[in-house]
Formats: sequence, structure tokens, C-alpha cells
Amino acid sequence: MAEQSSNVIKFLFGMGVTVTINQTLAADTAEYLVKEFGHNPIREEKAEEIINKIKASRAENLKNRPPIVTVMGHVDHGKTSVLDVLRSANVVSGEFGGITQHIGAYQIDSQSNKLTFIDTPGHAAFTEMRSRGSKLTDIVVLVVAADDGVKPQTVESIKHARAANVPIVVAINKCDLPEADPQKVKNQLLEHELIAEDLSGDTLMVEISAKTKLNLDKLVEAIILQAEILDLKTDFQSKATGIVLESKIDVGRGPVATIIVTAGTLKKGDFFVSGLRWGKVRAIINDKGQNVDEALPSTPVEILGINGAAKAGDDFIVLDNEKEAKILSQNRAQENKESKNPLTFATQDSAFSDKSAEELNLIIKSDVHGSSEAIKNAISQIKHAEVKPKIILSDIGMVTETDVTLAKASNAVLIAFNVKPSKEAKKLAEMEKIKISSYNIIYEVLDYIKSKMSGLLTPDIQENVTGTAQILEIFKVSGAGKVAGSKVTEGEISSNSELRIIRDGNIIFTGKVGTLFREKNQVKQVSNGQECGITIKDYVDFQKNDTLEAFNVTSKERSI
Repeated sequence: MAEQSSNVIKFLFGMGVTVTINQTLAADTAEYLVKEFGHNPIREEKAEEIINKIKASRAENLKNRPPIVTVMGHVDHGKTSVLDVLRSANVVSGEFGGITQHIGAYQIDSQSNKLTFIDTPGHAAFTEMRSRGSKLTDIVVLVVAADDGVKPQTVESIKHARAANVPIVVAINKCDLPEADPQKVKNQLLEHELIAEDLSGDTLMVEISAKTKLNLDKLVEAIILQAEILDLKTDFQSKATGIVLESKIDVGRGPVATIIVTAGTLKKGDFFVSGLRWGKVRAIINDKGQNVDEALPSTPVEILGINGAAKAGDDFIVLDNEKEAKILSQNRAQENKESKNPLTFATQDSAFSDKSAEELNLIIKSDVHGSSEAIKNAISQIKHAEVKPKIILSDIGMVTETDVTLAKASNAVLIAFNVKPSKEAKKLAEMEKIKISSYNIIYEVLDYIKSKMSGLLTPDIQENVTGTAQILEIFKVSGAGKVAGSKVTEGEISSNSELRIIRDGNIIFTGKVGTLFREKNQVKQVSNGQECGITIKDYVDFQKNDTLEAFNVTSKERSI
């Protein structure tokens, strides 16, 4: 605007907004400001608008593509086992605790048809990951154990599929077991409006067994039939677009992103933008671990060449050249920064965080972004009025010296999920006496965090009144000093009791019993109705008719 910055700051100050020269204004605020200074504002096209145009510009040359099938269901109902048999591999044995911790994507060939499967974790903490899977997918295969029936995560999976508006094929697994009851499962699914064909509905349901391979061919046929009904087509010739399923930082290979190409053909050497990251495709690795030169629509592949860890669920857009990719990535990053903390007339940096609750600082390093996201989501569900978890860093890759230094500086708990600390970090941690807690299963991480939070809770203090006494006379005894001649009126008073002196209804002193006398002899306790002499540590100003109340205090640790 060719206006002096001091004039702009002064104008904003007059409007009640305090800014410095290098602060970012929200777009609406900036537009209002420009008009007030007599200029004509022109808004730039946002990065998202440019990318949406690229996604929308598809050629007419459409061809059938393989369906993307997401396998969902409750934990331990056999989702991964079904996929194992379909792709003749064994993933379950490699998962800690037999629970799938990450999203896996595989492509299989069946009857000259290709099918792309996404296996989503079944544990409750991985809701976000399952949600992403359902948004990408064309068909959901809902695995329900015939011996266990519909469970909370089964219902959750149905909701995700409905939200994504995709058809559901039900695979009733474990039908080989004696206690299997497929009919019960079908009846339970009726409550969720999934009606089997044999009950005059339109939901394809197949009774299978991953263990004995019963009816797996029929399950594949049902998926192919559903895909034919959907008539899935896309452009194979255009520049590729896709979705990031997972990302990690691999030692030796650097940042690696697992993506599924949703349209176009991805080629080696392509420049791309993914979320706030960009890069050039240095290598394409298929689900069998082979290097390939291109990836067609619906193909899951690993990509090398991205300039940092992408976020699971980010889009993946191929652009014409490096310059375009860089500029779009930078613009996105800037817009993201502005959207997080825009300065408007209505909002100022005057919000103070609530410091009434204790905070447990956490640093979490994990192997892949999906795990990191799932742990963060699970931690956010831990609620307590007096203590709350605060994640100061959540990143992927091994634990480094920087993480240990940050943990020391912020007094944070350092958690490594499926990753190891570097030699230097381990050495520094030992030197600084910082504990690096390593875990492979998310349940254990949450239990550990809860136990640490419990340690910050103030213990429950319980006070128990054991006896009361009335001071009848004051004596001076050589060697003992001032002694309160008293009579125990209730309970008992012992030599290790806490004691409070009450005068005219007010507590005037709280301390400990010094010495307890009974007939000139020191005793350990005096019971109701007995007379005694009492000295009180660090106090001699008691008077006749004062009430002495003996009590003990117990503290009980609390847990979340």
C-alpha cells in the first residue's frame, strides 16, 4: 500500500488490536485495513484452490480401475488373518501382541481381477486410522467373528463406512469353531440396518474361516460383484493424485510415504506436493518390495524423495515441475500457519491457558505417523480435573540427543514407541538420568502415562480423631516443665498422637504430644475416663478448660 508501518500499527491500535511489524493478519482483517486506507484489495488464489482445480481437471479417457477395499472390524476378529490367506503371507505373527499397529495396503490378483486391500487396525485407539481408511475406500469388508458377534468397534466401523457412503460386504469369520453362530451375527447386524440376502436384504454376507480357508473364494467373488455394480472408472493418462496412508523416517532411506494412487499414473521422477511437504519421486516400491517405474490407479506403493514426514491422510498431487511443487508447498505452509493463529479484531493474544491443573509433559517418538497420531488421540481421551497430559513433542524416528535434552529441560516423560534411541541419546540419557520408556503396544503406553499422572495427584489425606481430653489443672514439674493435668473424656490419647488445642471453639495450636504421664510414670497411652499429665511439644501456653483433641493422619495414593 506504500504506507508507513507505524501508521498501520497506529490505526490497528486505535481499533483495539495490538500488533508488531512482523505479525500476520487474518485475510478479512487485512482486506478491511486496505479498504480503510483507500486502496483496492485483491485476494490471491489460495494453494488449496489451485490444488482443487488440479484434482477436478480430469480427461474423458476413463477406464476401469481395481476396487480399493478396506477391511474393518473389532480387535481379534481375524481381519489380518483373512488378508494373510488372500495374499499368502503372515503378518499377524510379526505384530506385537497380535494386534495390527499400522495400516497395511496390499494388492492381490484374483480371476484376472486386481483388488487393493487396506488392513486397518482394530484397537479402539486407532479410530482415526480406521476413519481414514474408510474415506479412501470403495468397498468395506466388515469382519465379524461368528463366536463373538457384534462388538463396539464393529459398530464403530459400520458408522465410518456409512459416513464415507460406501457399500459393506460382511465376512462372518471363524465359522469352523464349534461355538460359531453365524445366524446370531446376522440377527445382531439387523439392529444396524445390515440385512443379509437370505433375510430379504441387500447386504452381501459370506460365512468364512481364515484358518481352514472356507468360502474365501466366495468372499472375493462378492467383492468383485460389488465392484462391478459400482463401475469404478478413472483417467489413467493424467498426472497422478493419491492419498498418503502412512509415513515414516527410515534409517538409510530417509522419509518414506506409503500412498495409494487414486487417479492417473505415478512415474519415477515426478514432482509432487503432499500436505505441507513436496519432493521428487526417487523410487517407487510396490507392496511386494520390488522397485517399479510407475504405479497405476488403485495401486499401493512406497515413495522415496519427499522432503520430510508426510501426515497420514494427506493428499498427494503430481505437478509439472519443481518450482510449482515448492511454491505450492510453501503457500500451504503459510496458510496453515495463518489459520492456526490469525490476528483479527475479535481475537487477541490475551487468552491465558488454564494453569489450575497440573501438567505431565510428554515427548513421544514413534516409528510411523499413524502410530503417533493414534497415541495422541488416545492420550487426549485421558481426562482428569487435577492433572492433564501435555504433549510437547510428537514425532517419528529414533530418539535423538535433542529429545533427551528437551526432556530434561521440560521435565518431560520420554516415550519411544516401536523405535530405539541412538547410541548418543542413550549415553546422554544415562548421564542426565533421563528414563527412555520403550513400548510396542499402545495399551502399555497409556497405562504408563496414567501411572505417571497418578503420581502428580495430591494424596487423599484422611484425619481420624482418636480421643479428647479436658485440661483440669496446670502443673510445673521439674525436668518436664509445664504439664496439663487432664482427664480423657472420649477415646484414647497415645504418646505419638497429633494434638490440637481448642479454646472457646477455636483451634489455637496444632502439634504433637511431648510426654504422657500417669501417676508420675511415663505411659504410651491413656484411655477414656482416666486422668493424666500431658506436655505438648513447642507449646506451654495452654490454660484450664482447654480441650485437647488427639488425631492421626493417613495419606492414600490416588490413581487415574
